[in-house]
Amino acid sequence: MGYSVGQVAGFAGVTVRTLHHYDDIGLLAPGERSHAGHRRYSDADLDRLQQILFYRELGFPLDEVAALLDDPDADPQAHLRRQHELLTARIDKLRKMAAAVEHAMEARSMGINLTPEEKFEVFGDFDPDQYEEEVQQRWGDTDAYRESQRRAAGYTKEDWKRLTEEFDAIHRRMADLMASGTPADAPEAMDTAEEHRRFISGAHYECSYEMHVCLGEMYVSDQRFTANYDKIRTGLATYLRDAIVANAGRQGGEG
Repeated sequence: MGYSVGQVAGFAGVTVRTLHHYDDIGLLAPGERSHAGHRRYSDADLDRLQQILFYRELGFPLDEVAALLDDPDADPQAHLRRQHELLTARIDKLRKMAAAVEHAMEARSMGINLTPEEKFEVFGDFDPDQYEEEVQQRWGDTDAYRESQRRAAGYTKEDWKRLTEEFDAIHRRMADLMASGTPADAPEAMDTAEEHRRFISGAHYECSYEMHVCLGEMYVSDQRFTANYDKIRTGLATYLRDAIVANAGRQGGEG
C-alpha cells in the first residue's frame, strides 16, 4: 500500500502541506491512492522526493527542479553526480568564507592604530595585514564581515587584550582536556566547544553551528591556524575541530 503523506513528511522532514503543494503542481504526484482516495507514496516516489529536496537545498526553483527531473535524457545516477559536485563546491565555498571571515575579524583590529609591538602582543605571530586586501575583494560584502567590522570599530586596545585573553583561556582549557585523554566527543569537550562558539558570537559575529564547523575545518586545513593552535599543544587544531563537529552534531546544528 505504500506510505501515507504523514509518514513521508516525517521521513523527509517536510510538512504535509509541502507534499500537497508538490502534488498540486505536478512535481511529485504519489503513484498510488488508497481505497479512501488518500495519497500513498511508493519507494520510487521517495527517490524522486529525495532528488527534489537535494535540488531545493542547492537553491533551484521548483520549475527548474521539475525540468531537470523530467528530462528524459538524465538518469538518477547522473542527478546524484551533479548534486554531489554542487554540494562539494558549496562546502568548499563555505570553508573559504569561514576562513575569510576569521581573517577579517582579526584584520579589522588594525583600525585601532596599534604599534608594531602592540600588534604582535594581540595577535602573536599572526599578521592580519597580509589578508586585508584579499578579504575585502572576496568577502567585504557579506553580512558577517560587516558585523565583525561594526563590532571591532568600537573596541579599544584594552578590549582586544581582554578578548584575546578570554579566547586563549578557552583554548587552554581545550588543550588540558586533550592532554588528560578526554575524547573530543565527551561532554566536557563539547561544552568547551560550545563556549568557543558563543565567544565568537558575542565578540565578533553571529556564529551558527554550521559556520562553527566550517571554522573548525579551517583550523585543520589552513596551516597558519594549525600552527598557531599546535603551539599551544600539538594536535590541538584537530582535537578542537573534532569537538566542534561533535558539539554541532549534538545540537543538530549541521543540518
